[in-house]
Amino acid sequence: MDTKSLRNPNRRPTHPGAILREDVLPALKMTQKEFADWIGVSRLSVSEVLNEKRTVTPDMAMRLGKALGNGPEIWLRMQQTLDLWDLAQRGGYEEIKTLRAA
Repeated sequence: MDTKSLRNPNRRPTHPGAILREDVLPALKMTQKEFADWIGVSRLSVSEVLNEKRTVTPDMAMRLGKALGNGPEIWLRMQQTLDLWDLAQRGGYEEIKTLRAA
């Protein structure tokens, strides 16, 4: 099944930090500090991801995936989907022509 067809292309994808903030940490009953200590980063790093001020980097995705048992790919995919949507909304790519093989 193509998951792209399941989402509304006019709605901004959810930031991975929102998933952590709204679903994951409450389910784990962990504070930001406890979670940060668990994954080996600063509380500030976790706070900035949760508050959507920082992207999920490959390093953070590895830490999240290991701690949560769901692998890094899901976190990177969520971040990539969000990043590409933001770029598409900003625009500026329309003038780039597609290359054709001779």
